[in-house]
Amino acid sequence: MKKGYLILSNGTVFEGWKIGADTESVGEVVFTTGVVGYLETLTDPSYDGQIVTQTFPTIGIYGVIPEDFEGDCAVKGYIVRELCDTPSNFRSQGILDDFLKKQNVCGLCGIDTRQLTRILREQGVMNGKISVTPACDMEEIKNFRVNNVVAAVSSQKAVIYPANGENLYKIALIDYGAKHNILRCLQKRGCEVKEYPYDTTAEEILADQPDGVMLSNGPGDPSEDTFCIEQIRKLLGKVPLFGICLGHQLTALALGGQTVKLKYGHHGVNQPVRDVKGSRTFITSQNHGYAVVAESLKGKGSQIYVNANDGSNEGMEYPDYNAFTVQFHPEACGGPQDMEFLFDRFISMMEEKKNAEE
Repeated sequence: MKKGYLILSNGTVFEGWKIGADTESVGEVVFTTGVVGYLETLTDPSYDGQIVTQTFPTIGIYGVIPEDFEGDCAVKGYIVRELCDTPSNFRSQGILDDFLKKQNVCGLCGIDTRQLTRILREQGVMNGKISVTPACDMEEIKNFRVNNVVAAVSSQKAVIYPANGENLYKIALIDYGAKHNILRCLQKRGCEVKEYPYDTTAEEILADQPDGVMLSNGPGDPSEDTFCIEQIRKLLGKVPLFGICLGHQLTALALGGQTVKLKYGHHGVNQPVRDVKGSRTFITSQNHGYAVVAESLKGKGSQIYVNANDGSNEGMEYPDYNAFTVQFHPEACGGPQDMEFLFDRFISMMEEKKNAEE
């Protein structure tokens, strides 16, 4: 291994050892708190544009398992305290360092990830560069922006996936960077899913007469996705709609709401979410840097979930539009599956619409 460095935009430099591809990279540095699920993290398209830091100290213990991938690897860089090069799992098909090399993702190990996490928590997420030298162009780091990332991770053409068993419902899944388990959660509930690229028009989708529309997760600042927001505005009220993560934020913007960037975001599989209409708190998987401002949607929707740590919005429902959306990941791979019942709510909405039309 050769030495490598992480240079943050505030001037802090961490020294470690290079892992993965023998390249350099600039990105937005974030941390994720999952104890397991590093493969799902590395293959979550929502991390496009970001250098991901794992707070759990040893990563790579169960190797590389392609069946657990959630999409294509889109991270800009990867940082761990200790990288395991002797995985122990009967499903493992390789070591993590080789996977990073194949994906052309550079990374670092051997740095103090606890100190790095404290800096990000106290000062907020910031840009950084994985470099082979501690001296570099600070303007390059400071000027980096995460933009045009939905176009980079979305599928390029529409694809139809049959239900597991009988096709009971036709779902239009708009792919802003969708995780594979959203598709699996729908298929096992009798849904034939047609996955559309992000730039598909509402007219094209409605022409296929879907029973429901699913808005996926995805990366970046939702306010930049003006075309997607306009298409959602046209879809609302036409068919039952369920949005996750970026889909949640885009729906709020389509209805005139606002979003804000969080100080350091929510990344991990242990985020507590409270049901505002009941007394339960659920543990959820999350990966986002922006949040919906619930107060900006008064008269159009009502808040149904809030983050129990910081009080930020975690879910909205829009009865007048037959729609609901959540900030967290109810499909949760890897992570707790406490909230997968929300897919059943979506199924019930479509069933009620069918019954009303008969």
